Amino acid sequence: MTIIRQPSLFGIQELYDMEPTQKYDAIIAAIDLDKIYHVVTKKSRLGAPEELNYAAMIISIFVRYIERIPMVKDLIQRLKDDITFKLNCGFLVSDRVPSESSYSRLLTKLVESNILEDVFEKVVLQAIEEGFITDDTVAIDATHFEARDQAPSKEEKSKPEPKKRGRKSKEERDQWLKEQAEKEASLPLYEKKIEAQLDAPLGELRSEMPVDPKWGVKKNSEGKNVFWFGYKGNLAVGTSSQYILQTAFSSGNLHDSKAAIPLLKGIHENLSLSSLCYQTMDAGYDYEPIYEQVHRMGQRSIIAYNKRNEREPIGFDKHFAPTCFREHSYRYDSFDAKYETLKYTRPKECSDCPLANEGICQKVFKMKITTDLRKYSAPARGSMAWKNIFKRRTAVERVNAYLKEFFQLNNVRYRTGKRAKGHFDIVTLVYNASKLAADRMNAQLIQQQQAA
Repeated sequence: MTIIRQPSLFGIQELYDMEPTQKYDAIIAAIDLDKIYHVVTKKSRLGAPEELNYAAMIISIFVRYIERIPMVKDLIQRLKDDITFKLNCGFLVSDRVPSESSYSRLLTKLVESNILEDVFEKVVLQAIEEGFITDDTVAIDATHFEARDQAPSKEEKSKPEPKKRGRKSKEERDQWLKEQAEKEASLPLYEKKIEAQLDAPLGELRSEMPVDPKWGVKKNSEGKNVFWFGYKGNLAVGTSSQYILQTAFSSGNLHDSKAAIPLLKGIHENLSLSSLCYQTMDAGYDYEPIYEQVHRMGQRSIIAYNKRNEREPIGFDKHFAPTCFREHSYRYDSFDAKYETLKYTRPKECSDCPLANEGICQKVFKMKITTDLRKYSAPARGSMAWKNIFKRRTAVERVNAYLKEFFQLNNVRYRTGKRAKGHFDIVTLVYNASKLAADRMNAQLIQQQQAA
């Protein structure tokens, strides 16, 4: 069994082992504080004068996540007790330490303005511009985390009226179909089928995503259902750079697959990454609209197949490669990007097969991937190239674990979904800023070594 070496996050750990002043300066320098400060400060000279150091408050909010301080009240106590820490956060000695309500009002402004999403995107674009993101593969996955409050008690549902037995008449069936179509059309976007997202604009997909805490369920590694009350964080991660390229925060009951198209559209519309070629996901994302969205982007889907009460394909193996007269699988040879065609060649068993010269076996098979985007990908399913690309998907799982272990993703201290989304946005922003700071320091070190 071969050992797969994945790029480590040791660069961030080295950064966090530095002195606080250097560490804070390096990470905060990656964040556009001026843009955030402009949103939260007064726009008029009228009214009560500002007595708080908002610039230092913003820095201290980010430092809370860097230093893994669990609660805002712990941050305030640290500012009161440690004058050096207070100065490192940008406060003056004469500045009074803000209260919890002051921090609460500041966080409300940040959440309502959506400025955190804009600054997050700017960090990603800066990393692309500086050459730190050159990925050809993106991995998409979701991670769950619990809400602060307990779930509300379940409401007892009234028993539905018994259905009328027997087959419906033609008039009744037509009326029923009409009612079902009207009911489907009136549903919110994320309660419709996934294909409804294909033609929806990105702004609508983001604004209508449900964010309230809900019960979620997921199978663990043992195949047992795990329940939690809370949220899901959906990430699109560059597999080699391990930057978070796009995020989507949702309720815990939203299926992972319904957050895939918003992430894909966000990458396609907001990021100029010409190197991207593959989108890899696990079997939970095996839905035709997701393949269609990736194909519209001019990229290729590397998604695990999820068999759903389907018959065994006749004349094809489990990876949908054609088989010969004796049911040996043809071998994947190459992909013609111009015609979007997979080429399969004769099985290796043909070398000593008595039917090889009988003229009943085809030498070469060609299959257009547009025949069925779900079954046919480039490289072909089951090939070594497909498996190697799919293995890169572990990058997003590693980032998910890192956010929970080191960036307090699990430590939600807010009651509403909107405030919890703000917590999620800060976590992902601080992670990317730390990654950019570490990459800048590594690049500077390499330049110094080359100059010497």
